[in-house]
Amino acid sequence: MSHQRKRNRWVIPWVLAVTVFVHYIDRNNLAIALPQIAYDFGWSEREIGAKGQLLMGAFYLTFGLMQVLLSPLAERWGPKRSLMAAIVGFSLCTILVYPLGGSLIALVGLRLLLGAAESVHMPMNSAIVSRWFAPHERGRANAIYGAGILVALAVAPLLIVPLVERFGWRLAFALLGLAGLIVSLPLVAWFVDDSPSVAAKVQSPPTVAQPSARMQTGFVRDRRLWLYIAAGVLNAFCVFGVLNWLPTYLTHTKGIAFSALSLPLFVVFLAGIVGILGWAIVGDWSGRRVELASMGLFLAGMCVLGTAFVASPTAVIGLFALAVFLQSTYNAQEFATLQQILPAERVGAGTGLYNGLTVLIGGVGGSFIPGTLVSLTGDFQIGMLSLVAGAWCVALLMAGLSRWLEKKVD
Repeated sequence: MSHQRKRNRWVIPWVLAVTVFVHYIDRNNLAIALPQIAYDFGWSEREIGAKGQLLMGAFYLTFGLMQVLLSPLAERWGPKRSLMAAIVGFSLCTILVYPLGGSLIALVGLRLLLGAAESVHMPMNSAIVSRWFAPHERGRANAIYGAGILVALAVAPLLIVPLVERFGWRLAFALLGLAGLIVSLPLVAWFVDDSPSVAAKVQSPPTVAQPSARMQTGFVRDRRLWLYIAAGVLNAFCVFGVLNWLPTYLTHTKGIAFSALSLPLFVVFLAGIVGILGWAIVGDWSGRRVELASMGLFLAGMCVLGTAFVASPTAVIGLFALAVFLQSTYNAQEFATLQQILPAERVGAGTGLYNGLTVLIGGVGGSFIPGTLVSLTGDFQIGMLSLVAGAWCVALLMAGLSRWLEKKVD
């Protein structure tokens, strides 16, 4: 590693942000293209709800389950190598949509494989950040790569909608998968390392020793972790409910044409980018991470509830933008709070357990619960309103966790 790379450890979260950007483009392309996919397959409104939830839920099933199972192994194999393997895997799954995406069964199979390939990505990012950055820096470091999610969500419609209209959704997926592989893999190979260099150890935590057998599993008995997992499940339900169903909701309920989705979705997720970076700074400065998340989710639920009472597409977009901005109070603090609860030597495995269960339960729920409601009623508004209850439950759980953490300090 060069001297410049040793000195500038803040390059690492920016590189991780690129990988997260590619990850989310490959993951969320189906949700954005779903109106066009449904048109090509000739699905009715109710079929969109039933088959769309199957396609999106398949991803979250393997994504969550494999995080729990594979993250401890990936951490032992090495975060960098595991991250590079994940990039290759999920890029190939995206590229293969072009030759294999002509049937629903093949698409479901590719989504299952995509979930497994992407599963260790975020846990390895968390492990790398915990090794390179001190606790008072982790909110910003996590937020930098976490912002890659929201940048992807904001930019994805600008990329995917024109590509789908010009080349069709299958070729568009293949082009995006190939481009992401070419860009992200060399950056990780060159700029990311598992542990700090000698020069960086002055500012970063030292590389931890191999944990004992008891230390490897002891963190799972921490009740604070399980309370936080419960909050994370409900937060994931809200996040993935919006990600999976917002494009179709806007086209089928609010009358926005598929060709005009780019700008509204860009505005919504741009608000999230501003939020996650801004709230991360506030969290690092104040140390009140859990309280910020509780307040933000309560207000975000109010905004989503408000969309049921306005007819103007502009007002709906404004309310969803504000909801995503407020919900990012949780995302900005998510991994920094988790890294505070977990022992340093088990951040990767613990993040895999947390992220795996939150996605397995909340991500699948965010696909199936709104989808089932739409399938039963034919009403996308009812599906969206199910997210309000999830947001308010997160607010209550985070308020309880705040009181628990204060008692631990006392």
